[in-house]
Amino acid sequence: MFGDTLYWKCRRSMRFNKELHRIAKDFRESQLNANDEKDKTLLPNDWIKEISRRNAIGGPYVAVHLRRADFVRSRSKEIPSIKNAVKQIKSKLEELELNLVFVATDAPKNEIDEIRSLLEPKYSLVIYNPESWVKDKFRDGGVAIIEQIVCSYARYFIGTYESTYSFRIQEEREIIGFPAESTFNRLCYDGSENCSKPSIWKIVY
Repeated sequence: MFGDTLYWKCRRSMRFNKELHRIAKDFRESQLNANDEKDKTLLPNDWIKEISRRNAIGGPYVAVHLRRADFVRSRSKEIPSIKNAVKQIKSKLEELELNLVFVATDAPKNEIDEIRSLLEPKYSLVIYNPESWVKDKFRDGGVAIIEQIVCSYARYFIGTYESTYSFRIQEEREIIGFPAESTFNRLCYDGSENCSKPSIWKIVY
C-alpha cells in the first residue's frame, strides 16, 4: 500500500546513479557552500542500514522547484507569477537568514533573468548549467535528477503544487532525515499568502 513500510523499503532501495550523485555533490560544495558532514546529510552506503531520524540540517541555501511551461497554462490558478514567487522566496530567505537560493525550473531564460534581477543585490540565485559532457552522457533526464538531488539537500525546500518532480524531492528529503516542516512546502498562487500545504507523506521504517 502506498506510504506503508513496504512502500518505503522499496523507495529507499532505489538510489540515484552514483555519478549523478557525485556531480550534484561537487556542485553543492562549490556553488552552495554545502558539506554533508556539517549539514548532517550523510547516508550509509547500504540503504538497509538507514535509521529513522529527523536531525538533517541541510546546506545553507533554500531550494525551489518552480514549474512553469505547461503548468502556467493548465494550472494557472495554482501557479504564482514570477514576481510573487520571488516575494515568497525572499521572505523565506530572510526568515532563515540565508542569502542563497537554488532554483530548479523549466522557465525560459528571460524569466530566469527576471528572478535574478528581483533577488539581487541582497540575495543570490544559483542555477545548474550542466557541462556539455554531462548533457551528452545523461541527457535532460539525468540533468533533472542532478537538480533534484541538489534540492533534496537544501536547508529548506519549496515545491510546486501537484508536481511529481517536487514529490520525489520530498521523498528524498524524508529519507535523508529532514524535519517535515522544512520539506512539505509549496509556492502559493497570487493572492494567497497562506495557501494549503502539500500532502504530507512521512517515511515509515
